[in-house]
Amino acid sequence: MAPLRNTLLVGFSLIAVVIAALLGLQQTPLIDDTTYCYDHVSTLAESKPVAKCFSVGSDGTFTRIYASQDDAPDAHVKISGSVIPGLWDGHGHIQGLGELISTVDLFGSTSMEDALQRVSSYFEKHATSGTREDWLRGTGWDQAAFGRMPTANDFDKIPGLKDKYIMLSRVDVHCVWVSHAVLKLLPDIPEKVPGGEIITDPGRGVFCDNAIDLVSKHWPKPSEEKLASWIKSAMKEMNKVGLVGAHEAGVIPPVLQLYNRLADTEDWTVRVYAMLECEKRNTFCPEIGGKFTGARQDGKLAVQSVKLFADGALGSWGSAMIEPYSDRPSSSGSLLINGTDLKLITQRWAQEGYQVNIHAIGDLANRYAVDAFLASYPLICPGMSAKECQATRRFRIEHSQIIHPDDQARIHKFGIIPSIQPTHATSDMAYAEARLGPERTSKEAYRMKSFIALNPILGSDFPVEPANPFHGMYAAITRRNPKTGKGKDGSTDGWHSEEALNLTEAVLGFTKNPAYGAFLEEKAGVIQPGAFADWVVLESPLEKLAADDLLTLKVQQTWMAGKLVYAKSNKQ
Repeated sequence: MAPLRNTLLVGFSLIAVVIAALLGLQQTPLIDDTTYCYDHVSTLAESKPVAKCFSVGSDGTFTRIYASQDDAPDAHVKISGSVIPGLWDGHGHIQGLGELISTVDLFGSTSMEDALQRVSSYFEKHATSGTREDWLRGTGWDQAAFGRMPTANDFDKIPGLKDKYIMLSRVDVHCVWVSHAVLKLLPDIPEKVPGGEIITDPGRGVFCDNAIDLVSKHWPKPSEEKLASWIKSAMKEMNKVGLVGAHEAGVIPPVLQLYNRLADTEDWTVRVYAMLECEKRNTFCPEIGGKFTGARQDGKLAVQSVKLFADGALGSWGSAMIEPYSDRPSSSGSLLINGTDLKLITQRWAQEGYQVNIHAIGDLANRYAVDAFLASYPLICPGMSAKECQATRRFRIEHSQIIHPDDQARIHKFGIIPSIQPTHATSDMAYAEARLGPERTSKEAYRMKSFIALNPILGSDFPVEPANPFHGMYAAITRRNPKTGKGKDGSTDGWHSEEALNLTEAVLGFTKNPAYGAFLEEKAGVIQPGAFADWVVLESPLEKLAADDLLTLKVQQTWMAGKLVYAKSNKQ
């Protein structure tokens, strides 16, 4: 009788649609909806936070939410598992993740010998790489594991690599390590580069921050076919860990052209909120950006923000600090742009209508970022208070990593959005106090709970850190390293656990908060009528898991726009 009953229900629904059309009524065609029921649905919607079923329309949005299975249409799909809204990474690099998958992975290398062996193993399988037209690439080395900075001479230790073109990015991608073949392309290397550093001790071969430009202009840019392959492979990896969206922190115009085309294909399985980055950093290129500004109707791609860079990274002593580094008193880091110019470029982009997102890690860089925003508000919001203007334009500080208490107060006062990567704190804890000293660390560094009233956006900065958002939640909740499950120096205690978030706050950081930061509130990060039909299926509700369970949690399914984009196989 059940098949006959379902057939009759569909028939009656069709009749209702026809009658409604004849009468001119506005009604969602039920025949186009598909209803899914699960053991538990956490919607994150205020009106109905817990449900059992939901319906999805043909346009890829949720149409109805049902508190119980009895309320749902009889013709529904029943799937075992627990559902949460699709997850977003608030700061990542899709192209970089795809490139890492296809090149040398140096993350976690424990010594110079380990890193070189990985390069050698890669070269054995890709013997055509390392030419002038196709450099051997990789990411993830850290001089802390080597005991010193690497040099071009180190590649000569590996048979077959001596004359190859090699460029390996540091773990934070703020430095590159190159071979002699690459150095020969740079005949007139200056002693200094504003906003950058050319490492000469113990030898040449490493270029940091703005000095990377000396090298990258000679790097043969990947073909469009290779870029497309990287993007597709990155999105597949992101879907595996429940990601349906990402704020991509810096996309140059040629890549945006490719994105526009790929977003129309079935391989585009992640919504991208792309921050425009001019091909020359910290410049003004609205004539190029204007071609892409706006958001697609289907929500798969939006370009309405710009990425600026105030400083470098802490690990390579590139973060711009108010006071010198504790472990390098001769240096206060590097500003990639001075404070006056940062104000001017922020104002120009803001007046063009863009949301301005500034990379700032050191306390001086964060101070200048706040200054730049404050200088822009009167120009772009005449007659409004600074706080009202900020609420409208939603300017952000990417990383918000080390911030003087005075500037923390200003961030709170004006509602500036902090975009934070929890795993940075747990990766950096091994050396952060050496760089900053105990007082600056305790008062300024890696705030999370202190910023909770600002609804901080959480992310990973992949591929700098793994893209898995559940590892980010673990780091936020425990302040321990997801790779080891330990705190600083192998402790079972969390590092500065007073800044830890609770589970609800961590989940919001990967759902509703990035939605707000991308002007997608009520559309992303929530299961409710009218929102994008993006969801993730887990074996059991998150709130029933212990914190350590987040480290081994496997996503069962990921859905984007009402389509299944990932399903865990029985072998996984």
